[in-house]
Amino acid sequence: MLRRALFAFTVAAMCSTPLWAQETRRVRATIEKVDGSTLHVKTRDGEDLKITLAEKPVFMAIIPATLADLKPGAFVGSGATPGPDGSLVAMEVHIFPESMRGAGEGHYAWDLPESTMTNGAATGVVAKGRGGSMTVRHAGGNVDIDVTKRTAIVALTTGSRALLVPRATIMALAVPAQNGGNPTAVAIIAETNGVKPPM
Repeated sequence: MLRRALFAFTVAAMCSTPLWAQETRRVRATIEKVDGSTLHVKTRDGEDLKITLAEKPVFMAIIPATLADLKPGAFVGSGATPGPDGSLVAMEVHIFPESMRGAGEGHYAWDLPESTMTNGAATGVVAKGRGGSMTVRHAGGNVDIDVTKRTAIVALTTGSRALLVPRATIMALAVPAQNGGNPTAVAIIAETNGVKPPM
């Protein structure tokens, strides 16, 4: 039960913007080497970085999914950017496990260029060819989001340290070191069977 609560808390921090999360860094990178509890990674921006694993980090795996997996009311998150007509177009949609319903709920700015994140219940899901649309309902209102053939759709589930291998892509929630040392990863979403973190 405690582990499930920690899982929900850390993913909420990765997928939302509470005060606690403002003191952390989302590291999007590829693992180059695993040396004990230290990950040598190259970030998406080309930075060589060492990350130390926390004593009991949370590991999350990724399962490929489709719009057909978005059952009415499923709790989802979607990173999106404005389309040419101003409508939101999903870069990715991630389906949370039911135990995480409510994690990071809301609509807010995300840390990619011109992007937002919306977490809430998927309603009005319409499939059109390889795309479609959905409405994400959250406590503050409803957000309409278009889904295209380029939108990555995945489900999140509990993972393990075994996912941390060279050349794997990760998204880590890292706490900066107080003394200028390596940042510490408290949670990692890791590439799973070739499916990379789309967030």
